[in-house]
Amino acid sequence: MSFAEKLDNVVNRFEELQALLSSGDLSSNDLVKMNKELAKLSPIVEGVNEYKKALSEKEDAELMLEDTSLDKDMKDMISEELREIKDKLPALEKQVKILLLPKDDADDKNAILEVRAGTGGDEAALFAADLFRMYERYASTKGWRFEVLDVNENDLGGYKEASASITGSDVFAKLKFESGAHRVQRVPETESQGRVHTSAATVAVLPEAEDVDIEINTSDLRIDTYRASGAGGQHVNKTDSAIRITHIPTNTVVQCQDGRSQHKNKEKAMKMLRAKLYETERLNKDAAYAESRKSQVGSGDRSERIRTYNFPQGRCSDHRINLTLYKLEDIMQGIGLDEVIEALITEDQAAKLAELG
Repeated sequence: MSFAEKLDNVVNRFEELQALLSSGDLSSNDLVKMNKELAKLSPIVEGVNEYKKALSEKEDAELMLEDTSLDKDMKDMISEELREIKDKLPALEKQVKILLLPKDDADDKNAILEVRAGTGGDEAALFAADLFRMYERYASTKGWRFEVLDVNENDLGGYKEASASITGSDVFAKLKFESGAHRVQRVPETESQGRVHTSAATVAVLPEAEDVDIEINTSDLRIDTYRASGAGGQHVNKTDSAIRITHIPTNTVVQCQDGRSQHKNKEKAMKMLRAKLYETERLNKDAAYAESRKSQVGSGDRSERIRTYNFPQGRCSDHRINLTLYKLEDIMQGIGLDEVIEALITEDQAAKLAELG
């Protein structure tokens, strides 16, 4: 199928959906599905229309230049307009091709963020806490809601592990390349001789699943309650409000002890469990997905070292795309993270476009 045919198909489907929705003869399920599809097609059609308009303007200008009745000044003006149109056409075509790229169905979902301390003892836990706060600040810059699900602190205020639900527009699409091992190089607070140490923390970003995405049988669950523990403060209480849920068929375990309410902790734990089971099912169902990851900037594997944060040099390096920015303070504050994330998305799009030829 040619590029022009693909564009026509998109526009035709968009118009077909508009006609079906205006007919009013639809079930509630069809109505929801079609409105979702229409919303996804809308920005693509806008890009297609802008591209087609530029092509039409180019053809009109070329025809006018063939008109022998026009004087030199008029032809010079048309030639200038034609140059401007030709200059912007490649960018418009690339934009449309990006819009036409197959989308991960999970891209428009909310996300579950998990951060865990890796090698490095207390310093790794402190770094994990710094990463967790970095994502919280980044979420704030995007207008997203960041809800802490569970935090397991050490005595120094570091996080052995922490998780959060992030809700907003295109959360998973923005954060999905953050999964992997993050390495830090700095002088730890516990270091008395000023030596730089290397520690690590792992990040996992999972698409948040709805009830309709994944079905969980209550008979497959083992739910345990226990008393919350930690370094003190809000994460410790005197009742058995902490929840641990085990999905027996897959041996997937989640826990939540952040709130004082057992009921709310159970809700949060179920949210994490759905996300983990949905991600496993999503990857297993699509055999081609694992193969396609080879062309993307990251596999999402926690063991893959993706980024180094070097504090003495104020440097942040993403190893997948050879990107180095000397804006570490801004990145850790969340305000500079967007530059890294957008570079990752651009690189992923470029790889997919190259595959399509």
